Amino acid sequence: MIVALIIACEVGFWVLLAAGLALRYLAKMPKLGAAVLLCEPLMELVLLVVTTIDLKNGAEPDWKHGLAALYIGYTVGYGHYTVKWLDGHAAHRLAGGPKPAGAGYGKARAVHEWKLWVRTVVAAAVALGLLQVAIWYVGDAGDVSSLEAWQFGALRAVGIHALVAVAYTIWPKKAPAGVEERPALAKTDR
Repeated sequence: MIVALIIACEVGFWVLLAAGLALRYLAKMPKLGAAVLLCEPLMELVLLVVTTIDLKNGAEPDWKHGLAALYIGYTVGYGHYTVKWLDGHAAHRLAGGPKPAGAGYGKARAVHEWKLWVRTVVAAAVALGLLQVAIWYVGDAGDVSSLEAWQFGALRAVGIHALVAVAYTIWPKKAPAGVEERPALAKTDR
């Protein structure tokens, strides 16, 4: 049931995102579109409650509970960024807005990668916190090794993403011939 709910939350995220952006830019109803977009965190709250109830009802902690924690962490770390990024592209494509800035090249790209790494740290911190609370909640009554493995997985993701950011810092991506390097990303990177 937890896996089905995670899938439903992911599908729901994209459905709400598409509906919110369509309302904002195609139907010219920006307030209603924004209201739809604000409903997205409710799905993660439902996932958190259902996962907690599942553990409370005696379910053995396993990979599904760990995946739910990582999904919630990812949504906290990257959800707003993803919505803002797609909103900028929808404004450009559907409403004649300015073209969103890309990640850039050189130092700007390295800065962008480090900002994304910070989001990964936030996502991992949320997931680690949720997993630790689940470990404490289950206590000695059950096997929590699966949840601990997910904690190490979250830490590995932070480490791997740090290596990516370091690589862009040491070996910056060069702009193609004739393309000017941009000093920094637009506000959508924040």
